Amino acid sequence: MKTYMATAQAANAGRKWYIVDADGMVLGRLASQVANILRGKNKPTYTPNIDTGDYVIIINSDKVRMTGKKLDQKIYYHHSGYVGGLKETKYKDLLNKKSDFAVRHAIVGMLPKGPLGRQMAKKLYVYKGEEYKQTAQQPEKLELIK
Repeated sequence: MKTYMATAQAANAGRKWYIVDADGMVLGRLASQVANILRGKNKPTYTPNIDTGDYVIIINSDKVRMTGKKLDQKIYYHHSGYVGGLKETKYKDLLNKKSDFAVRHAIVGMLPKGPLGRQMAKKLYVYKGEEYKQTAQQPEKLELIK
């Protein structure tokens, strides 16, 4: 028996568009399931070194939740590049101000690092509300495990 290895042309041919409603979903569970779809691990044609994943649109990112005391205890760090430029933000504030960034950051962190991961991250679209721009692609509604 031969092992199937996808090519770049075959991977581009079978791409689908999915839409996920993040209302009431836990951030980490949402991120891990969406990362698997972006990588293509939900397909039988999955190949680790080829981007075989699908496009994912996430709506209602402002209604995502976190379990336990993570809203108060979990901290997002970023550095300005200057000496003493370490900034920190609690996830409660981050989800209130930039919930689309918080969801995107969680998902992209679960993708491979390097050019392949950046290519996969381009297929992710996150919106705060109900409206999204990709209506022409006719995305299928995807129910994830809460």
